[in-house]
Amino acid sequence: MALRRITLRDFVIVESLELELSPGFTVLTGETGAGKSILIDALQLVLGSRADAGTVREGATKADLCAEFDNPAHIAPWLEDAGFETDGPLLLRRTIDVQGKSRAWINGTPATAAQLRSLGDLLLDIHGQHAWQSLTRPDSVRGRLDAFAGLNSADTSTRWTRWRTDQKTLEQARQAQANLQQERERLQWQIGEVDKLSPADGEWEELDAQHKRLSHAQALLDGAEGALHALQDDDTGALAGIGRAHALLHGQEHIEPEFASLADILASSLAQASDVAHSLQLYLRHAEIDPQRLAELDTRISQWMTLARRYKRTPAELPALLRGWKGEMQQLDAATDLERLEAAEAASAKAYQAAARALSLGRAKAAPKLSLAITQAMQGLGMEGGKFEVSVSKSAEPSSHGIDDVVFLVAGHPGMTPKPIGKVASGGELSRISLAISVTTSELGLAPTLIFDEVDSGVGGAVAETVGRLMQQLGSDRQVLAVTHLPQVAACAHHHLKVAKRKSPDGTTSSVVAVQGTTRVAEIARMLGGEKSTDASLNHAREMLDLATAAAPQERAR
Repeated sequence: MALRRITLRDFVIVESLELELSPGFTVLTGETGAGKSILIDALQLVLGSRADAGTVREGATKADLCAEFDNPAHIAPWLEDAGFETDGPLLLRRTIDVQGKSRAWINGTPATAAQLRSLGDLLLDIHGQHAWQSLTRPDSVRGRLDAFAGLNSADTSTRWTRWRTDQKTLEQARQAQANLQQERERLQWQIGEVDKLSPADGEWEELDAQHKRLSHAQALLDGAEGALHALQDDDTGALAGIGRAHALLHGQEHIEPEFASLADILASSLAQASDVAHSLQLYLRHAEIDPQRLAELDTRISQWMTLARRYKRTPAELPALLRGWKGEMQQLDAATDLERLEAAEAASAKAYQAAARALSLGRAKAAPKLSLAITQAMQGLGMEGGKFEVSVSKSAEPSSHGIDDVVFLVAGHPGMTPKPIGKVASGGELSRISLAISVTTSELGLAPTLIFDEVDSGVGGAVAETVGRLMQQLGSDRQVLAVTHLPQVAACAHHHLKVAKRKSPDGTTSSVVAVQGTTRVAEIARMLGGEKSTDASLNHAREMLDLATAAAPQERAR
């Protein structure tokens, strides 16, 4: 069992509903307009379908929907990867306010609608009443065959995208060869010009500093010599004066203790001034006026300034400008390397074709099996002697989904040649074929709950009984919920829920109750003969229930 409980508050015409669900096959019945599909709509919303303000009951501020599921083992990895709790039952909740804004939770943790949809694919498999409309759509037909075969076209699609990208890149390179060559020549000339200078990071700042020093060399020498004279002159020099002051204070500090600290300060000043004098001596010993080096710097700086003005940059930006041009040149070289681009396109084409062939082989192998399974299911649905065929042929052009055209063909009567399903099948036949496909493919998935929303539309009589038995058979090992208007289908169910609409001065509300015994007999009798049950319709209803029980005893999921 998978779905345990549904709780609804202020949803459409449901004021409050808490419904316990059972394993096996459960039907939902009710009068036209009672809201039989309302539970299906609620489940789809809980599992991430698009929400709007119309789902909020009139007069309420928000709709609140909850669904509690068993926690099947196959969803545990998904919950762990997404960061949700994995212990205990699985609780999904969603609220929608009157502005249409929704919030969602998985096991009490906020979730997105996309996460709900992803999780829903693992929990429910819903077959709608208009499912037959998809039987003529190529993508849906191909998807059904792939699902039956257990094939995944994602890898083929990825390789297709890569191949198309490589094709486009190659074509653009071929068309742009002339323009690219002109751009390449321009970059080559510019790089050659700046490369002659060979500007290095930080070089401009160093050149500027050296030039300033050499262009002011005489002033610097004069300043250093003057400072050294002011420090070392025997009569007026600072060192001599500080030394005398220090000696005077030091000689009297035994009388005035405060002189000791002042003498220490003068001693420190004397030491520092002596260090300065020593450094100035070293500077004067090595410094010189170097007109040749100054001329070299003038030339070098002029070259920097000329290129900077030419390319409208500051001199300090030239190294980065050169690196950028060289990077652009590498890109152009790559873009004009047709041999490399052709090799890449050929490799991606080969990879795509390999994946597409493998996909095609899997489809060709599965097609006869799916054809046979659906043909067999059709025999009990009023199409005796009919034949279903899955045609797999090579498409005119490759595409993201492979190299195959997949078409469903059908022959409704013995001896007829199968033709495309949309051209030869009536509306009723399409519904029955869709049901056969739904029953056949629903046995394959991992989803523990199957939902059939009036897929039995357009059938009746013995065919309806067959539909009921098929769903009852599915319910022996899966949870099956079916919305139906057919008493033959309802009679085969293990559990029966009745949807009723009630009008009051406050508005219209809908409720769902389980029916058993005489109330279930009365509901099936209503389905058989209208609102007023007769003895004949009641007896017929009892007979249908007895026959369904005898033909296939109720089996409850363990």
